[in-house]
Amino acid sequence: QVQLVESGGGLVQAGGSLRLSCAASGRAFNTYTMGWFRQAPGKEREFVAAISWSGRTTYYADSVKGRFTISRDNAKNTVYLQMNSLKPEDTAVYYCAADRRGRGSTTLEEYDYWGQGTQVTVSS
Repeated sequence: QVQLVESGGGLVQAGGSLRLSCAASGRAFNTYTMGWFRQAPGKEREFVAAISWSGRTTYYADSVKGRFTISRDNAKNTVYLQMNSLKPEDTAVYYCAADRRGRGSTTLEEYDYWGQGTQVTVSS
């Protein structure tokens, strides 16, 4: 079993930045694809970014490309999401997720483990 704990959310003005962190338990972290998803009120959970087990391949939703950067530190069992130029439409609960098969997926259903989420609110 893998436990994921997100941190770093908060309230920020439009144009500002936040850095989310996700700490994972378990020895196999460096074999997992890790992803970030978000869910705004009244909307479905959507893909934001993902990173391969090695960190060499990254994937982004079009809506965040060029503004968000996903990275990982396998020595610390941690994945990060640096969010710059934030917009009010980025307001959501952000979830960290792990795909233990390491498939590099952007599909929510292919992720096995989920964190509890961290709230990001961007004011205009």
